[in-house]
Amino acid sequence: MIITKHITTPLGKMITGATDKGICLFDFEYRKMMPTIMKRISSFLQDDFSEGEHPHIEQLQQQANEYFQGSRHRFDLPLQLTGTEFQQKVWEALHTIPYGSTRSYMQQTKVLGDEKAIRAVARANGENCLAIVVPCHRVVGSDGSLTGYAGGLKAKKWLLEHEAKHAGFTVQQSIF
Repeated sequence: MIITKHITTPLGKMITGATDKGICLFDFEYRKMMPTIMKRISSFLQDDFSEGEHPHIEQLQQQANEYFQGSRHRFDLPLQLTGTEFQQKVWEALHTIPYGSTRSYMQQTKVLGDEKAIRAVARANGENCLAIVVPCHRVVGSDGSLTGYAGGLKAKKWLLEHEAKHAGFTVQQSIF
């Protein structure tokens, strides 16, 4: 069973999902692709969703609160990634972007070893269903523009400014 719970954050309501193996969902409730994402998770895990409580969700909620307070810079949670091998590789690479910093999509493709995969990397970022925990919000356009965030550009801007503030510098200093 995939246990889900809605939690309120400074960015609005988010939906969490966990199995005994780890967190498989932490995303914006209002996200347009949420039904597709939930179908993908259910299919990948071959299980159904049910509202409830789970120790992994409690741990996520505690760490999310610490993150939003500015005292947590990295999540330490068991994760259950639900995507293709390529998507998982892209999501794992997102963890290498330091808190309060950004990386361009092109820089991200270089980290992954294939500059020609920029569209595939951007698409995999968009398929990430572990918002903030897997920090796809830290990827920006080559010119530093805030492009492509499923939670919305307002949320992306808020997250980058929040992290820059708690890392001790401005967003402009953190870009590249």
